[in-house]
Amino acid sequence: MSVEEKKYKRFITIVSIVIPLAVAALFGVKIPNVEPLSFLPPIYASINGLTAVLLIASVVAIKKGNKKLHEQLNTTAIVCSALFLVMYVAYHMTSDSTKFGGEGIIKYVYLFILLTHIVLSIIVIPFVLITFMRARLGKFPEHKKIAKITFPLWLYVAVTGVVVYLMISPYYV
Repeated sequence: MSVEEKKYKRFITIVSIVIPLAVAALFGVKIPNVEPLSFLPPIYASINGLTAVLLIASVVAIKKGNKKLHEQLNTTAIVCSALFLVMYVAYHMTSDSTKFGGEGIIKYVYLFILLTHIVLSIIVIPFVLITFMRARLGKFPEHKKIAKITFPLWLYVAVTGVVVYLMISPYYV
């Protein structure tokens, strides 16, 4: 294993642990005397939707042999995911959580989608970073192998982020 690969792996391990812990910690922090950032949910939901489109376009690009476009689309998807995360945390640090108001089976559907979205959003972090690292290091057979796992996980997280927003948006105060 090269020195560069060791640095990437150390970075990936740290980021994969720190991000979920920081989000969990910051989720409980409310900034006092600050106007709620209530305009953010439709923006970060749209960014999730854009991420899904970028991921699909990225797969189309690589299947057509356009490696440069594939790389640009995936890099943009990573930036979108980071922007989503910043906005999501900012919203929850300034606003109370919204309770889902649906009843009956729809409530259980919502909770299932929300739970799987949250769990997979944590699990996908190291997958995205390892996939990206392998491409950056030119380890394309290994990159392709893990990308087959990363792509559906990341796409699910992006799409369910939009679905969760659409399902809970009628209940925002």
